[in-house]
Amino acid sequence: MIKHKHLLLAVALACGGAALAQPAPSPAPPAGPPADREPIVSVTHHSGVFGGQRINYTATAGETFLRADDGTPRAAIFSVSYVREPRDPNRPVTFLFNGGPGSGSVWLHMGAFGPRRVAIPSNGTDDGAPPYPIVDNPDSLLDVTDIVFIDPVGTGFSHALGSTPPADFWGVTKDAQSIAQFIRLWLNANGRWNSPKYLGGESYGTTRSAAVLNQLEGAYNDVALNGVILISTVLDFGAGAETPGNEMTNVLNLPSMAAAALYHGKAQASSVEAFVEEARRWAIGPYAHALLQGSALGAEERATVRRELSRFTGLSEAFLEEADLRVTPSRFYKELLRDRGLTIGRLDARYTGHDYDNAGEEPDNDPSFFGIDGGFTAAINQHLRDTLGFHSDRSYVTIGQVGPWDWRLGGDRDSDVYMNVAPYIGRALRENSGLRIFVGQGYYDFATPFFAAEYALSRTGIPRERIHYEYYGSGHMMYVRDDDRAKLSRDVRAFIRGR
Repeated sequence: MIKHKHLLLAVALACGGAALAQPAPSPAPPAGPPADREPIVSVTHHSGVFGGQRINYTATAGETFLRADDGTPRAAIFSVSYVREPRDPNRPVTFLFNGGPGSGSVWLHMGAFGPRRVAIPSNGTDDGAPPYPIVDNPDSLLDVTDIVFIDPVGTGFSHALGSTPPADFWGVTKDAQSIAQFIRLWLNANGRWNSPKYLGGESYGTTRSAAVLNQLEGAYNDVALNGVILISTVLDFGAGAETPGNEMTNVLNLPSMAAAALYHGKAQASSVEAFVEEARRWAIGPYAHALLQGSALGAEERATVRRELSRFTGLSEAFLEEADLRVTPSRFYKELLRDRGLTIGRLDARYTGHDYDNAGEEPDNDPSFFGIDGGFTAAINQHLRDTLGFHSDRSYVTIGQVGPWDWRLGGDRDSDVYMNVAPYIGRALRENSGLRIFVGQGYYDFATPFFAAEYALSRTGIPRERIHYEYYGSGHMMYVRDDDRAKLSRDVRAFIRGR
C-alpha cells in the first residue's frame, strides 16, 4: 500500500530542483541488533486443499542475512516460504511482497495467496474488533507454484544489523538491490535456479517489481523471469504527481471518479465497465484537450466540459467551476457524498466513513484502511507466531515509516526528476521473449488508479501483446471482496499455467 501524504511529499521533492543536491548528513542511527548471531528460522509441515487439489507443503518462516563482501551481516530479511512436498526443482516459484514503501507482505499473505487468510467483511464495511476468523484459503496458489513472501528492510520482522544504517536499504534502487540479493540467496539455498520464476507485488510493490526486474535481468548474470504479477499498479510517478501544473493526474483519475460516482448512485450507466470505458475516452479526448489549454479555454468549450465532468463525477457544476474543472482525489472523497454526511475511501471507494464534522475539504482518515487493518495485524501475528512457530521479541511491522526514501533511479537529471520505472519493464520484455506481465486493477482504487496503470504500460518501447489486464469490482486490495479474491486467484493461476 502507498502511504498517501508521505508519498506525495517524496514525489514533490523529487520533482524540485532541490532534489538534485545531496541531502544534509543525518545523525548516525543507533546500532541495530547484533550481527554475531545465527538467523532465526522455523520449519513446519502442513497440508491443505488449494485449487481443488490436496497439497502437502513445508513452511519455512525465518531470516536470511544479507552480507557485505567481507561476509559481515548487514540486514536480516524475513520471509515465509511455502514449498510443495515432494520437492520439484522444475516447479514454478513466485516471490511476492507488498508496497508502501514501508509495508510488510501481510496483505497478500493473509488476504490473497497464503494458505490461511483472515476473513473480514467482504462488502466494504468495518472489520470491527477481535477475534477475527482465520480460515483455510482454497484460493492460495500452492497448487500451481511455490510461494515466497518477502518483507523488505524496515517491514515485517526485517531489519538492519549491527552498525549498518537502515537508510542503506531505503530507496527505489537500494531496496530493489536488497530484494534481488535475497532472491539469489533463496535460489542458491533451495536449488531452484532452473525453476520457472515469477515476481509479484501490490501497490509500491509493483514499483519494486519493476526495479527488482531490472536488477535481476539488467546485468550479464541474469536471473530470467517467466512473469511479473502487478496488483494495483503504480509505475509512472511523474504522470500521477498531484502538483500544480500537471494535468495528467486529472486525466488519469477521472475514470476512477466515474466508477465511484456510479457505485454510490451519483451517476447513471448500464454497467461500470461501460461507464469507465466511456470515461477513459472522454478523459483522454475532450477533457485533456480542455485542460491543456489552461486559461485560454473558451467559454463555450468550458461549459460543455463542465457539464460532462459533472455527469461523470457526480459533482455539481458549481463545485466544478470553483475547482477550475480540476478535482483532486482528496476533495472528491469528501465532496461526493457530502449531502449524506459521508466520505468515501481512498484505497477502496466502496467504503464510507463519518468525519468529525461535514465542513472540511478532505476526509479525516481513509475508511477503507481503518476498516481492515485490525484484522490483518492480528492474523499475521497469530499465524507466524502460533501456526508457523516463529518467535521474536520484535513487533511485526505491517505499515511502518521507512525513510526518507530515495526516489532517484541513479540516471540523469530528467529521469530522476520524472520518476518512472515502466521503462524497466519495457526493456525486460524486449530482451526476454518468454517474459509476460499480469496487471490486476480494482475499479474503486484511488491509490493506484487503473487508467494510470494502463497509461504507464502503453508508452513507446513496451510490447503490449505480452501484457494481460484483469479488472475487479473493488479497490486497492481487491481480495478483501470474496468474489474478487476468487477471480484474482483464477486469473493469476491461469497466468502461471499459461507459460
